[in-house]
Parts: sequence; C-alpha cells; structure tokens
Amino acid sequence: MLETFLVTSRETLEASLVVGIVLAYLTKAEKSEYKKSVYYGIGFGILASIAIAILFTFFTDGFEGRMEELFEGITMLFGAFLLTTLILWMAKQANVTQSLHRKVDHHLKKSHPSLTKWGIFLLIAIAIIREGVETVIFLNAVYYSTGLSYISGSIGIASSILIGYLFFSQTKRINMKNLFMVSSFLLILFAAGLTAHGVHELQEASILPDIMSPLWDLNPPVNENGSYPPLHEKGIIGSFLKGLFGYNGDPGLLEVLAYIAYFIIVWQLWRIFSSNKATA
Repeated sequence: MLETFLVTSRETLEASLVVGIVLAYLTKAEKSEYKKSVYYGIGFGILASIAIAILFTFFTDGFEGRMEELFEGITMLFGAFLLTTLILWMAKQANVTQSLHRKVDHHLKKSHPSLTKWGIFLLIAIAIIREGVETVIFLNAVYYSTGLSYISGSIGIASSILIGYLFFSQTKRINMKNLFMVSSFLLILFAAGLTAHGVHELQEASILPDIMSPLWDLNPPVNENGSYPPLHEKGIIGSFLKGLFGYNGDPGLLEVLAYIAYFIIVWQLWRIFSSNKATA
C-alpha cells in the first residue's frame, strides 16, 4: 500500500513542481497569455500517459508460466533501473528551478508567439508524459511484487498536487531538499527490493541459478485457520515491509546479495552526487 503511495506521490510531485515553476515564472514575467499552453500541455500529457498505460497493459497481458516469470523479473529489474536514474538525477540537480526558468525564458524570447506557445506546450507535455511513463512501469513492477492499492495511489497523487500548489502559491516554507532526501532514501530501499524480487523471478524462470534457497526462514507458521501471522511476509506487517523494503522471510543467497549490493552501490552514488551538488 505505502509503496504505491510512494511511487505516485514522488512522480506526481515532480510533474506538479515543473508545472508550478513554469506558471510562477510566467506570472512574474507578466506573460499570462502563455498559461493556456501550460494547461493544454498538462491535458495532452495526461491523455498520452493514459494511452501508454492502456497499450502497455494490452501488449503485456496474457503471459503464462515461464514467460510470465521472465517478464515479471525483467519488469522489476527495469523498474529498479529507472528508479535509480531518477534518484541519481534528482541528487545532482543543483537548482531545478533555475534550469526551468532558463528553458521558459528561451521560449519567451522566440521571435514568433506561436513558436513560444508550442515550445512551452511541449516543455510541459514532455514533462508530464515522462513522469507518466515512469509511473506506468514502476506501478507495473509494484503490481507483480506486492499488488497495487488504488486508494493509496490516488492519495499520493492528490497530496503531491497539493504540496506543489502550496509551495509555489502560498507558503514556500516546505523544505523540498529534506522532502526529496527522505523520499530518495525510501526509493533506494524500494528499488533494492525490486532488484531482489526480480532476481527471484529470474530464478523461477530458470535464468539464474537457485543457490542456497532458502538461506534462512523467518516466516512464522501459518495459523490453524489458514491466515498468516502479522510478521509473516504475507501477513499485515510482513507484507508492508515486503512492499516498502523488499523484506523476504525466506530468501535465497542471490536475492540477499543482490539487495545488499544494490543498496550499497546506489547509496554511495547518491551521496557522491549529492556532495557534488552541495559543492557546485
């Protein structure tokens, strides 16, 4: 449940920040006539993202057996890869606001108004579509891993839109640096879990060897009525930990090594990129 909220809130927050920055800059530059291009870009980006989600579901539905395990494993690993690029990209951004200001200013200085409108439209539309495509892939990986929660996903979208509105329209007291730092750390743990789950699915598909599995078994015995104890990986607490942190009560050796290796490498890279950002 929380992993769905985390993905949708993070992706929507980035899109809402881009929109908010552009609208705020147009207001400051007294170029409100170009705000329609922003709104058209939002609408087009949302519709395009929905179409991409439908096409993705259409072409990936119907896998069975070994092909299903192989597809799920590849999807999880690809989702982890995209999350990694997102985390590291955000870590090395010295000033996202200034970068967007330069892009908008470049479009405002175009000689023909229609070119300016199209430039701003494409800037917003591409930003929305990029986040939409990433969300589709991430949520598909979450679906194969632990299942989706449409309620928490909707709450994540709504809360991020609200944060973006409050930050740029009213308070400006939200510490975006701390917000992105916390969400990046949680996403690193989440991506490490996706990596481990992806390795597990590739083992199920006989692509990777199944070595020392299980390495340990911490899952409590199933209750007499067939329900799972809270700390079981399919229980209330265990499923939460599995979705957010990649917890597995009975992992194999390769799963554990993949999780540890991913976390150490990406965490160190994040620290390096953040350090370069601070000294830039």
